[in-house]
Amino acid sequence: MKRKGFKIAGMVLLGIGAAVGFTFAVMLLWNSLIPSIFGLGIISFWQALGLLVLSRLLFGGFGHSGGHRFGGMHHRKGLREKWTSMTPEERKEFISKRKERMCGGRFGRRNFFDDSDFDFERTDFDKKDNE
Repeated sequence: MKRKGFKIAGMVLLGIGAAVGFTFAVMLLWNSLIPSIFGLGIISFWQALGLLVLSRLLFGGFGHSGGHRFGGMHHRKGLREKWTSMTPEERKEFISKRKERMCGGRFGRRNFFDDSDFDFERTDFDKKDNE
């Protein structure tokens, strides 16, 4: 039981140390860059901590595990099981849907280049057009 208490205390101290380290990094970066670039004043440790808390509230950063919010592979086992249970036709359909979503997508990147754009065997063009 004593070991568990030391482990918890160590994790708390590590967390506090990380927060202090990030705060000092923000403070030092702000004080070295922002006044010379934008002409704003320097900030204190507590203002830097406030900036970190504000950025956490606005953008939701640190402490985020697994990457599931931004499309990480948190369902890796489920996807693998689903893949192994698919027939070859279902796999082809799955792959084509993924390609459509990733490469074709909503913004029409699918037909960005025509097939004729990369036809190197064609000789019906005039060299003067390329100069």
